[in-house]
Amino acid sequence: MPKRRGTELALLAFSALIVTLAFVLVQANQEQELSWSVVWYGLAYLAIFGVAHLAVRRWAPYADPLILPCVALLNGLGLVMIHRIDLAEAQRALANGGDAAAYAPRQVLFTVIALAFFLGVLILVADHRKLTRYAYTCGLTGLVALALPAVLPSSLSEVNGAKVWLKLPGFSIQPGEFAKILLMIFFAGFLVSKRDLFMTAGKRVLGVELPRARDLGPIIIAALACLGILVFEKDLGTALLFFGIVLMMLYVATERVIWVVLGLSMFSVGGIIAYSLFTHVQQRVANWFDPLETYYDLGGGYQIAQGLFGLGTGGMLGTGLGLGRPDTVPESHTDFISAALGEELGLVGLSAILIVYLLLSMRGMRSALAVRDTFGKLLGGGLSFAVIMQVFVIVGGVTKLIPMTGVTTPFLSAGGSSLLANYALIALLLRISDAARRPQQPAKPKPAPQAPLAEAHTVMVQRSMAGPVIPASPAGPANPAQPGHPMNPGNSGHPMNPGHPNVPGMPGAPGTTHPPEGGRQP
Repeated sequence: MPKRRGTELALLAFSALIVTLAFVLVQANQEQELSWSVVWYGLAYLAIFGVAHLAVRRWAPYADPLILPCVALLNGLGLVMIHRIDLAEAQRALANGGDAAAYAPRQVLFTVIALAFFLGVLILVADHRKLTRYAYTCGLTGLVALALPAVLPSSLSEVNGAKVWLKLPGFSIQPGEFAKILLMIFFAGFLVSKRDLFMTAGKRVLGVELPRARDLGPIIIAALACLGILVFEKDLGTALLFFGIVLMMLYVATERVIWVVLGLSMFSVGGIIAYSLFTHVQQRVANWFDPLETYYDLGGGYQIAQGLFGLGTGGMLGTGLGLGRPDTVPESHTDFISAALGEELGLVGLSAILIVYLLLSMRGMRSALAVRDTFGKLLGGGLSFAVIMQVFVIVGGVTKLIPMTGVTTPFLSAGGSSLLANYALIALLLRISDAARRPQQPAKPKPAPQAPLAEAHTVMVQRSMAGPVIPASPAGPANPAQPGHPMNPGNSGHPMNPGHPNVPGMPGAPGTTHPPEGGRQP
């Protein structure tokens, strides 16, 4: 068993220690006492990642030892903050004489289901290269999952103004979370098979080799699909995430910056057109420019402004776990959980969490670069980039760096679809990492050639046309170059030498009479 599994176990124990201390601080500061809920959450956390570690030890023993601990730390801190917001909401509901929803128990349940997804992918995908057989099937399924909410009635697909959900009896799922993985598998397989198409240069304009016009089809389709998501599903986050992944994988496959420039240009032009035609896009941009101006408007900048107030309250070191007011920020347990963490942990704590994300993405990229097949490089790079791109989109929206989007923060935010999809993503990344680090099996030595049994026991003999068979010398066959050897036609007495005077019955041999021409011998 590789030593890296011991490293992984030690890092998991360190993550569990941090999460346990965070639970204790939240409970002590919020409730001034410890409750059994902290014990149950802690035991569930240990059980989940204990099983995950054993699964990696069994089915991916050579995988990177830092990937799973990073996920465990992020998932644990997210559970701590969700539990902390639950306590604040329960206190507010008690003061108002109502009931509050508890998201932390559901998050534990979703994590258990996500662990089942993780195990399924890790066991069933024994070799990531086999996914190339299903690349086009994954692409078609991903497009259907991505477009399905847009064609459904708003009553079955719209939540908080975004049509990205599929409402089923008793629960809801977000198909776009699973579509991003399926489309990455498709695009990686497509680029492997069609790489030469994207490498072909067209005309040279201002020193830049532009692609041929007929080769622009895939990137145009990707740009139109993203603009369709932006317009019909009202989801800027998914559009940015999907298009960013496409451009990144295209650049990795071709190493041509022109594809990135063309893609960004197409998306920018499409975004400007969408802004001029659709009011919900204009509203998002207005909230981004000045959230205080639209603070009291329906769908205005109230949420963004409250998140900024929370980040400002936290300052550099934060108010402390359980001592802030993250419950005053709408959706602080999902989209704005980074604002809640920034308020109570400060800029230092939030930066540390972002470094964990960066470390997770870098280790995934490292594994992608080390794997031997091109499909694995592209897929691993896309999966790693998807994690950090998703963090950039949501944290950039919370901090007003870019317009606000509805993307969840991976492993931190409450939500079932996000957890399930991201755990499947991590399982694929671990599979690729295991393939990259697994030592190559030495080639089996070829057996030494042996003479056939019949040939090994064959005795060379000399056959004379006028005498009995003369066996070869007991000492073994002589050198063929020596005189008298049966395999030397030029030697004395060889039966295949018709002109030799020593061969009886042959022309020129002594004692042989030839008939005259045109007659018979008397």
